[in-house]
Amino acid sequence: MTTPQTYVQEKAAQSGSSFYYAFLFLPKPKRAAITAFYAFCREVDDAVDETTDASIAATKLAWWRKEVSEAFAGQPHHPVMLALLPALTQLGLEGIVRAEHLLQIIEGCEMDLTQTRYLDQPNLDRYCHLVAGVVGEVAAHIFRQREVQTTAYAHKLGQALQLTNILRDVGEDARKGRIYLPVAELQQFDVKAHEVLNAIHSERFVALMRGQAAKAHQLYDAALALLPKEDRRAQKPGLMMAAIYRDLLREIERSNFKVLDQRISLTPLRKLWLAWKVQAFG
Repeated sequence: MTTPQTYVQEKAAQSGSSFYYAFLFLPKPKRAAITAFYAFCREVDDAVDETTDASIAATKLAWWRKEVSEAFAGQPHHPVMLALLPALTQLGLEGIVRAEHLLQIIEGCEMDLTQTRYLDQPNLDRYCHLVAGVVGEVAAHIFRQREVQTTAYAHKLGQALQLTNILRDVGEDARKGRIYLPVAELQQFDVKAHEVLNAIHSERFVALMRGQAAKAHQLYDAALALLPKEDRRAQKPGLMMAAIYRDLLREIERSNFKVLDQRISLTPLRKLWLAWKVQAFG
Protein backbone atom coordinates (compact mmCIF):
# COMPACT_ATOMS: atom_id res chain seq x y z
CA MET A 1 0.00 0.00 0.00
CA THR A 2 1.35 3.41 -0.99
CA THR A 3 1.58 5.85 1.92
CA PRO A 4 1.85 9.65 1.55
CA GLN A 5 5.51 9.34 2.51
CA THR A 6 6.31 6.72 -0.14
CA TYR A 7 4.29 8.72 -2.70
CA VAL A 8 6.39 11.87 -2.26
CA GLN A 9 9.61 9.86 -2.12
CA GLU A 10 8.81 8.20 -5.45
CA LYS A 11 7.76 11.54 -6.95
CA ALA A 12 11.08 13.11 -5.98
CA ALA A 13 13.18 10.15 -7.12
CA GLN A 14 11.39 9.79 -10.48
CA SER A 15 12.02 13.42 -11.40
CA GLY A 16 15.76 12.85 -11.72
CA SER A 17 16.29 16.37 -10.41
CA SER A 18 19.56 17.59 -8.96
CA PHE A 19 17.62 18.56 -5.83
CA TYR A 20 17.29 14.90 -4.94
CA TYR A 21 21.04 14.54 -4.39
CA ALA A 22 21.10 17.44 -1.94
CA PHE A 23 18.35 15.81 0.14
CA LEU A 24 20.26 12.54 0.68
CA PHE A 25 22.52 13.96 3.38
CA LEU A 26 19.76 15.46 5.54
CA PRO A 27 18.56 13.95 8.83
CA LYS A 28 15.26 12.08 8.44
CA PRO A 29 12.78 14.79 9.67
CA LYS A 30 14.24 17.47 7.39
CA ARG A 31 14.52 15.03 4.50
CA ALA A 32 10.85 14.09 4.91
CA ALA A 33 9.76 17.74 4.87
CA ILE A 34 11.88 18.88 1.91
CA THR A 35 10.96 15.78 -0.10
CA ALA A 36 7.25 16.44 0.44
CA PHE A 37 7.68 20.12 -0.40
CA TYR A 38 9.64 19.26 -3.55
CA ALA A 39 6.92 16.79 -4.54
CA PHE A 40 4.36 19.61 -4.21
CA CYS A 41 6.46 21.80 -6.52
CA ARG A 42 6.67 18.94 -9.03
CA GLU A 43 2.91 18.34 -8.91
CA VAL A 44 1.98 21.93 -9.75
CA ASP A 45 4.74 22.27 -12.34
CA ASP A 46 3.67 19.02 -14.03
CA ALA A 47 0.05 20.24 -14.04
CA VAL A 48 1.22 22.85 -16.54
CA ASP A 49 4.09 21.19 -18.40
CA GLU A 50 2.45 17.80 -18.90
CA THR A 51 -0.95 19.14 -19.97
CA THR A 52 -1.39 20.29 -23.56
CA ASP A 53 -4.79 21.89 -22.97
CA ALA A 54 -4.35 25.19 -21.10
CA SER A 55 -7.91 25.13 -19.76
CA ILE A 56 -7.34 21.70 -18.20
CA ALA A 57 -4.05 22.90 -16.70
CA ALA A 58 -5.83 25.94 -15.24
CA THR A 59 -8.47 23.66 -13.72
CA LYS A 60 -5.74 21.51 -12.13
CA LEU A 61 -4.06 24.57 -10.64
CA ALA A 62 -7.42 25.80 -9.30
CA TRP A 63 -7.84 22.41 -7.63
CA TRP A 64 -4.39 22.74 -6.07
CA ARG A 65 -5.25 26.21 -4.74
CA LYS A 66 -8.29 24.73 -3.02
CA GLU A 67 -6.28 21.78 -1.72
CA VAL A 68 -3.58 24.03 -0.24
CA SER A 69 -6.14 26.25 1.50
CA GLU A 70 -8.02 23.26 2.90
CA ALA A 71 -4.81 21.49 3.95
CA PHE A 72 -3.56 24.44 5.97
CA ALA A 73 -7.05 24.68 7.50
CA GLY A 74 -6.61 21.12 8.74
CA GLN A 75 -8.24 19.12 5.94
CA PRO A 76 -5.59 17.77 3.52
CA HIS A 77 -6.63 15.23 0.89
CA HIS A 78 -3.75 14.74 -1.58
CA PRO A 79 -0.85 12.45 -0.55
CA VAL A 80 1.58 15.36 -0.97
CA MET A 81 -0.24 17.53 1.55
CA LEU A 82 -0.82 14.54 3.83
CA ALA A 83 2.97 14.10 3.90
CA LEU A 84 3.94 17.78 3.98
CA LEU A 85 1.84 19.17 6.82
CA PRO A 86 2.90 16.64 9.51
CA ALA A 87 6.54 16.98 8.42
CA LEU A 88 6.38 20.77 8.82
CA THR A 89 4.72 20.37 12.22
CA GLN A 90 7.44 17.98 13.37
CA LEU A 91 10.03 20.65 12.55
CA GLY A 92 8.04 23.35 14.37
CA LEU A 93 7.38 25.30 11.16
CA GLU A 94 3.64 25.92 11.65
CA GLY A 95 3.02 29.60 10.95
CA ILE A 96 6.46 29.98 9.37
CA VAL A 97 5.83 27.98 6.19
CA ARG A 98 2.35 29.21 5.30
CA ALA A 99 -0.31 28.54 2.68
CA GLU A 100 0.67 31.84 1.02
CA HIS A 101 4.08 30.40 0.13
CA LEU A 102 2.55 27.47 -1.75
CA LEU A 103 -0.10 29.66 -3.37
CA GLN A 104 2.63 31.95 -4.73
CA ILE A 105 4.36 28.97 -6.33
CA ILE A 106 1.07 28.01 -7.98
CA GLU A 107 0.72 31.60 -9.21
CA GLY A 108 4.15 31.40 -10.79
CA CYS A 109 3.37 28.13 -12.57
CA GLU A 110 0.12 29.63 -13.82
CA MET A 111 2.09 32.39 -15.56
CA ASP A 112 3.29 29.73 -18.00
CA LEU A 113 -0.32 29.34 -19.19
CA THR A 114 -0.75 32.99 -20.09
CA GLN A 115 2.72 34.35 -20.80
CA THR A 116 5.25 33.05 -23.32
CA ARG A 117 7.45 36.18 -23.51
CA TYR A 118 8.96 38.54 -20.94
CA LEU A 119 9.45 42.15 -21.93
CA ASP A 120 12.40 42.94 -19.68
CA GLN A 121 14.39 41.74 -16.69
CA PRO A 122 11.95 43.05 -14.02
CA ASN A 123 9.15 41.04 -15.68
CA LEU A 124 11.28 37.90 -15.64
CA ASP A 125 12.38 38.63 -12.06
CA ARG A 126 8.73 38.51 -10.96
CA TYR A 127 8.35 35.04 -12.49
CA CYS A 128 11.62 33.83 -10.94
CA HIS A 129 10.54 35.21 -7.56
CA LEU A 130 7.40 33.08 -7.58
CA VAL A 131 8.74 29.80 -8.99
CA ALA A 132 12.22 29.87 -7.46
CA GLY A 133 12.75 32.62 -4.88
CA VAL A 134 9.79 31.51 -2.76
CA VAL A 135 10.90 27.89 -3.10
CA GLY A 136 14.33 28.88 -1.79
CA GLU A 137 12.82 30.68 1.19
CA VAL A 138 10.70 27.67 2.20
CA ALA A 139 13.65 25.32 1.75
CA ALA A 140 15.85 27.52 3.96
CA HIS A 141 13.28 27.32 6.75
CA ILE A 142 13.13 23.52 6.42
CA PHE A 143 16.94 23.32 6.57
CA ARG A 144 16.65 25.41 9.79
CA GLN A 145 17.81 28.98 9.37
CA ARG A 146 18.71 31.05 12.43
CA GLU A 147 19.45 34.43 10.87
CA VAL A 148 16.91 36.68 9.13
CA GLN A 149 19.43 37.49 6.37
CA THR A 150 19.43 33.83 5.32
CA THR A 151 16.05 34.48 3.66
CA ALA A 152 17.71 36.98 1.30
CA TYR A 153 20.45 34.41 0.54
CA ALA A 154 17.88 31.69 -0.19
CA HIS A 155 15.86 33.95 -2.45
CA LYS A 156 18.90 35.06 -4.43
CA LEU A 157 20.13 31.47 -4.76
CA GLY A 158 16.69 30.42 -6.03
CA GLN A 159 16.94 33.07 -8.75
CA ALA A 160 20.42 31.85 -9.72
CA LEU A 161 19.21 28.26 -10.01
CA GLN A 162 16.19 29.34 -12.05
CA LEU A 163 18.27 31.39 -14.48
CA THR A 164 20.55 28.37 -14.93
CA ASN A 165 17.45 26.28 -15.68
CA ILE A 166 16.30 28.86 -18.22
CA LEU A 167 19.67 28.82 -20.00
CA ARG A 168 19.75 25.01 -20.06
CA ASP A 169 16.19 24.75 -21.39
CA VAL A 170 16.15 27.49 -24.07
CA GLY A 171 15.63 24.96 -26.87
CA GLU A 172 13.17 22.78 -24.96
CA ASP A 173 11.10 25.82 -23.96
CA ALA A 174 11.19 27.16 -27.52
CA ARG A 175 9.63 23.92 -28.76
CA LYS A 176 6.73 24.71 -26.41
CA GLY A 177 6.51 28.21 -27.85
CA ARG A 178 8.07 29.87 -24.80
CA ILE A 179 11.05 32.22 -24.65
CA TYR A 180 12.08 33.26 -21.15
CA LEU A 181 15.02 35.39 -22.28
CA PRO A 182 13.72 38.99 -22.00
CA VAL A 183 12.70 40.70 -25.24
CA ALA A 184 14.90 43.68 -24.33
CA GLU A 185 17.92 41.36 -24.09
CA LEU A 186 17.10 39.71 -27.44
CA GLN A 187 16.90 43.15 -29.05
CA GLN A 188 20.17 44.27 -27.47
CA PHE A 189 22.00 41.39 -29.17
CA ASP A 190 19.88 41.49 -32.35
CA VAL A 191 18.60 37.95 -31.79
CA LYS A 192 15.18 37.45 -33.38
CA ALA A 193 12.51 35.37 -31.65
CA HIS A 194 12.06 33.23 -34.77
CA GLU A 195 15.76 32.32 -34.64
CA VAL A 196 15.34 30.94 -31.12
CA LEU A 197 12.12 29.14 -32.05
CA ASN A 198 13.84 27.59 -35.09
CA ALA A 199 17.03 26.63 -33.20
CA ILE A 200 19.34 28.91 -35.19
CA HIS A 201 22.65 29.01 -33.32
CA SER A 202 24.53 32.22 -34.20
CA GLU A 203 27.38 34.28 -32.78
CA ARG A 204 24.74 36.84 -31.74
CA PHE A 205 22.93 34.12 -29.79
CA VAL A 206 26.19 33.06 -28.13
CA ALA A 207 26.90 36.67 -27.12
CA LEU A 208 23.40 36.93 -25.65
CA MET A 209 23.81 33.70 -23.71
CA ARG A 210 27.28 34.66 -22.51
CA GLY A 211 25.78 37.78 -20.97
CA GLN A 212 23.01 35.75 -19.32
CA ALA A 213 25.53 33.27 -17.93
CA ALA A 214 27.53 36.15 -16.45
CA LYS A 215 24.34 37.34 -14.72
CA ALA A 216 23.81 33.86 -13.31
CA HIS A 217 27.37 33.77 -11.93
CA GLN A 218 26.79 37.19 -10.34
CA LEU A 219 23.63 35.85 -8.68
CA TYR A 220 25.51 32.86 -7.26
CA ASP A 221 28.25 35.14 -5.91
CA ALA A 222 25.69 37.55 -4.43
CA ALA A 223 23.75 34.70 -2.81
CA LEU A 224 26.83 33.16 -1.20
CA ALA A 225 27.92 36.57 0.08
CA LEU A 226 24.54 36.99 1.81
CA LEU A 227 24.66 33.70 3.72
CA PRO A 228 25.55 34.38 7.38
CA LYS A 229 28.32 32.17 8.74
CA GLU A 230 25.99 31.05 11.56
CA ASP A 231 23.76 29.32 9.01
CA ARG A 232 26.35 27.85 6.65
CA ARG A 233 26.30 24.39 8.17
CA ALA A 234 22.48 24.15 8.26
CA GLN A 235 22.16 25.45 4.70
CA LYS A 236 24.53 22.86 3.19
CA PRO A 237 21.78 21.37 0.97
CA GLY A 238 21.37 24.76 -0.74
CA LEU A 239 25.12 25.01 -1.14
CA MET A 240 25.08 21.55 -2.73
CA MET A 241 22.52 22.83 -5.21
CA ALA A 242 24.69 25.84 -5.93
CA ALA A 243 27.68 23.56 -6.59
CA ILE A 244 25.72 21.24 -8.89
CA TYR A 245 23.95 23.96 -10.85
CA ARG A 246 27.02 26.13 -11.18
CA ASP A 247 28.91 23.16 -12.57
CA LEU A 248 26.02 22.69 -15.01
CA LEU A 249 26.27 26.37 -15.96
CA ARG A 250 29.99 25.95 -16.68
CA GLU A 251 29.20 22.87 -18.77
CA ILE A 252 26.74 24.96 -20.80
CA GLU A 253 29.45 27.60 -21.28
CA ARG A 254 31.98 24.96 -22.38
CA SER A 255 29.51 23.73 -25.01
CA ASN A 256 29.45 27.24 -26.50
CA PHE A 257 25.77 27.38 -25.50
CA LYS A 258 24.63 24.55 -27.77
CA VAL A 259 21.29 24.43 -25.97
CA LEU A 260 18.88 25.01 -28.84
CA ASP A 261 18.80 21.42 -30.07
CA GLN A 262 20.03 19.45 -27.05
CA ARG A 263 19.69 19.32 -23.28
CA ILE A 264 23.00 19.59 -21.46
CA SER A 265 23.07 17.76 -18.14
CA LEU A 266 25.38 16.25 -15.54
CA THR A 267 25.54 12.53 -14.84
CA PRO A 268 23.98 11.27 -11.58
CA LEU A 269 27.44 10.22 -10.37
CA ARG A 270 28.83 13.71 -10.97
CA LYS A 271 25.91 15.30 -9.09
CA LEU A 272 26.43 12.92 -6.18
CA TRP A 273 30.15 13.66 -6.16
CA LEU A 274 29.55 17.43 -6.08
CA ALA A 275 26.99 17.07 -3.28
CA TRP A 276 29.33 14.83 -1.29
CA LYS A 277 32.21 17.30 -1.64
CA VAL A 278 30.09 20.06 -0.08
CA GLN A 279 28.96 17.69 2.67
CA ALA A 280 32.52 16.60 3.42
CA PHE A 281 34.49 19.80 2.95
CA GLY A 282 31.95 22.64 3.03
